[in-house]
Amino acid sequence: MAAVKKGRNASATSKPWRSLALILIAIVALTGGMFASGHTTPRLGIDLAGGTSITLAAVPEAGQESAINKTNMNTAVSIMERRVNGLGVSEAEVQTQGTRNIIVNIPKGTNSEQAREQVGTTAKLYFRPVIATELAGGGAAPTPSATGDGSAQDSDKDKATDKATDKATEKATDGSSPSASATTQGRAVTDALKADETPAASPSGAAEDEAAPSPSATGGTSGDADSKLQAQYAALDCTKESVRAKAGDGSKASDSTVACGQNSQGQWQKYILGPAAVDGTDVDEASAVLNTQTGAGWVVTMDFTDKGAKKFADITGQLAQNQSPQNQFAIVLDNEVVSDPYVSQALTGGNAEISGNFTQQSAQELANMLSYGALPLTFREDSVTTVTAALGGEQLKAGLIAGAIGLALVVIYLLVYYRGLSFIAILSLLVSAALTYVIMSLLGPAIGFALNLPAVCGAIVAIGITADSFIVFFERVRDEIREGRTLRPSVERAWPRARRTILVSDFVSFLAAAVLFVVTVGKVQGFAFTLGLTTVLDVVVVFLFTKPLLTLMARRKFFASGHKWSGLDPKALGAKPPLRRTRRPSAPAQTKEA
Repeated sequence: MAAVKKGRNASATSKPWRSLALILIAIVALTGGMFASGHTTPRLGIDLAGGTSITLAAVPEAGQESAINKTNMNTAVSIMERRVNGLGVSEAEVQTQGTRNIIVNIPKGTNSEQAREQVGTTAKLYFRPVIATELAGGGAAPTPSATGDGSAQDSDKDKATDKATDKATEKATDGSSPSASATTQGRAVTDALKADETPAASPSGAAEDEAAPSPSATGGTSGDADSKLQAQYAALDCTKESVRAKAGDGSKASDSTVACGQNSQGQWQKYILGPAAVDGTDVDEASAVLNTQTGAGWVVTMDFTDKGAKKFADITGQLAQNQSPQNQFAIVLDNEVVSDPYVSQALTGGNAEISGNFTQQSAQELANMLSYGALPLTFREDSVTTVTAALGGEQLKAGLIAGAIGLALVVIYLLVYYRGLSFIAILSLLVSAALTYVIMSLLGPAIGFALNLPAVCGAIVAIGITADSFIVFFERVRDEIREGRTLRPSVERAWPRARRTILVSDFVSFLAAAVLFVVTVGKVQGFAFTLGLTTVLDVVVVFLFTKPLLTLMARRKFFASGHKWSGLDPKALGAKPPLRRTRRPSAPAQTKEA
């Protein structure tokens, strides 16, 4: 007789330990990664950890309804994220809701009042004269005699050439000591501060315009203020993000300050800047333009309001009379220098052109910063919700209690109905829960996933989905036993049918979660994400744990013999008599007539 061939499934089922070892290795590796990263608990969302949720609604100006569009809303989100992150909030969430609203979720530990002022108001954009600058991380003070080509008349436009890459700097000689270099640098900064005391005439003639202070009114910059500014400048390390975020904190528009900025090579520079001479609201419009007439490439053009034109003419006129680097002004957005062009004459036309080594993208970014002053839209604060940590803890506790009750009911049902088989189901639920917990803990620092209350609800719903998969498989096995087969062949015959049903069911659940995640925003996405994640894990657990474990248990006498507490008792299931193979009767021998 020919030997019976073992199919692919038979070969795989003969070594269920491989699948069990694979999922065990995965759990150990993920758990090790969780402890190694130091994030041993899932990151909690604002509704569980506490914090502030701010809802901002876009308000159209008269006749500007079309300004509320997807592009402007996304730009506003980007600017708000920058402001909130500037407060040191790395876990804040800023996202659109619908077509007109922006939701800002700020976790606990942040000054909510300061955050409210930052996210919805106009950004702090100023034009400040440059007193001193050098590359971050050290180097000597800049040479006072450095000059630039300045600006040139081009029809009715003035042009300020951006020469951030051409700044001349002094280099300390090899024989000079560190103390000598520090003294030279301090003297250069002091000289620059004294030179900057020459007042810029107030562009509007009013005290509230925040122009440079007049020596007659203030007596110039005090020695204490000079020393403090020098100390801040010497200690400023713009290569560190934490230091950059705090540069210039507490300074007013009418004060000199320190700031950081990047040049065209991506190197960080530090600055001492004079009092603000022009406000960002004085810029009427800015655009990125490809200048083909002069061959300057991409340039940024600025149009000022009537009030801003006078201010800009006054400051550029003053700078043009000074020695470098004081013939240079900085465009400062939220205490960061975004451009520092040179000038050599007063720009009086009410508009200006900044040229340099711009690409289309860099020119457009600078134009956007100048145009928006920051936000492209006006926003109204619709609501501010403060969630205390105590309330978040109560919500989490209630969610966990609900999950525990649901899990207990599932376990009781399995014990009553499936008896011994419930051991396999409970172990599978524990493996699924362990994988879910570890992966959620890792996803917090990896992609910013936060476990909020809807996400907890998604995990609770997943308990039922996972239990459904076990039930489908167990019922297929019991159906085979009812047909009169023994346990081991029943498991292998039931698996292909149960597998198809489980895959189809989980695919539908995952598809629903994916659609919900795409079309919704805010906290509902947490529910969809958790539901999708647990659905994928359900497939992994059923294929790599539940099926191999049942295959192993089918070899045990307790299950194979159909013990009444195994949940697979043929009598209790109403099984038919055992199937027996019978041989077909052999064909009668044919005789050949003589």
